[in-house]
Amino acid sequence: MWDPNRSDAQYQNPIVYADYSDPDVVRVGDDFFMTASSFNAVPALPILHSRDLVNWRIVNHAIDELPPAFDRPQHGNGVWAPSINYHNGTFYIFYGDPDRGVYMTKTDDPRGRWSDLTLVHEAEGWIDTAPFWDDDGNAYLVHAFAKSRAGINSVLHIAPMATDGTHLTGESREVFDGHDDHPTIEGPKLYERDGTYYIFAPAGGVSDGWQTVLRSDDIYGPYNDRVVLAQGNSDVNGPHQGAWVDTDSGEDWFIHFQELDPYGRIVHLQPLSWNDGWPVIGRDEDGDGTGEPVQTHEKPDVSADVLPTMVPQTSDDFDTARLGLQWQWHGNPQFGWYSLTYRPGALRLFPRSAEGAENLWSVPNLLLQKFPAPAFTATTEIQCELQEQAGHGGLLVMGEEYAYLSVRRTADGAELIQGRNTAPSDGGPDTVDERIPLQPPSTRLRATVEEGGRVQFAYATGDADFEPIGTPFQAQQGRWIGAKIGLFAVQSDESTAADGYCDFEYFQVEE
Repeated sequence: MWDPNRSDAQYQNPIVYADYSDPDVVRVGDDFFMTASSFNAVPALPILHSRDLVNWRIVNHAIDELPPAFDRPQHGNGVWAPSINYHNGTFYIFYGDPDRGVYMTKTDDPRGRWSDLTLVHEAEGWIDTAPFWDDDGNAYLVHAFAKSRAGINSVLHIAPMATDGTHLTGESREVFDGHDDHPTIEGPKLYERDGTYYIFAPAGGVSDGWQTVLRSDDIYGPYNDRVVLAQGNSDVNGPHQGAWVDTDSGEDWFIHFQELDPYGRIVHLQPLSWNDGWPVIGRDEDGDGTGEPVQTHEKPDVSADVLPTMVPQTSDDFDTARLGLQWQWHGNPQFGWYSLTYRPGALRLFPRSAEGAENLWSVPNLLLQKFPAPAFTATTEIQCELQEQAGHGGLLVMGEEYAYLSVRRTADGAELIQGRNTAPSDGGPDTVDERIPLQPPSTRLRATVEEGGRVQFAYATGDADFEPIGTPFQAQQGRWIGAKIGLFAVQSDESTAADGYCDFEYFQVEE
């Protein structure tokens, strides 16, 4: 799999070749914790841990269930651009739901249970929310706006907030207008250094923008502005929203994402230095104060020993009582969707139908995970007991378009289907590229993803080698996310009783 470590005590970007959009990081002692946007996927708000800012593992999710509206997929809605902070012994995560308002959850242990969500402020279009506790005891919330809901964007606001983070205590005030020089400014994070307030915020758009930093002696401004990171001569477009974080040794770093089509918003790490009271991010060879992203760099100076390569989890043998942390559903999970105990060592998915669903786009019981590398293979072994023509299950690549390799029962036994849908959000029907009869009860399914996101499905029965099936499929990003890969079992006819199941022996991801 993708390895951010180099053998010469350096790292290479991206540090996480997976879709952890809008990353934010906090350090507590020698530990770094990161969270990221999760939109409609559940469990939500992933929590990742690192000791060196380079090697990361998923250790938890802060939200087990979203509001009831997310019982059905709401592509691109939900948990937008969270921020993670540590204050007086408590971890806080704030995020903006563009349709509902500002939410907060907290905990004493990021690996343990997080509190139920608190609605800090009800509003439409408040996004990219981040708290700030000042040295004088006052607390604030900085945020941006989604024009699709609020009718405005390209401005940043700050509101006074209760010190416990549960509610605002006054009106939100505009502190910066980016329309002229920093259009679509968003994703603000508010910091203080040596008595000066800094707002780190990307502008110019996700694909082609830059990092802006604002500074002022007063929290409400006026703020001066400077571009501190841009693509320059590098291959890193964007570079977009992220977090300033330091190490215990006193180094400064900046984590941000890069939008990379079907792979989503992958995570980069940049060195950060200071020059005349301004941060400079990345490599600034011409000394103009605007850095550009580095491809490789010396690793952060941390107290941890040399660590083995760690990346977010992918493969799963289904040999524990809980699903691996890499898995997310497309909507709030419901009782009866799956079992890990009917056949210990296998995942059993029970086919369910979604009322009114015309295709898989509107189905919540899709068990998916992020693309983990530029090129990889995902393999599973499946055995289905289904009613005739009533449903199917298998291996799925999901985005704005999707494709799958699935097993369906027929009057003559079973068949393998390689299908796809090029317009699922419009309600378009699936089409079948190829179908073949199956005799053995167990079949291995594989998706091979080439660099660039081209997918070829293949299958094997018994001891035979894998054979390609269907035509290649170009993976597409989803709504604000990258393509995902995973497993499914669905009932195609709402009038048919949901009998049957599909057992998956494992899910193996390899280079």
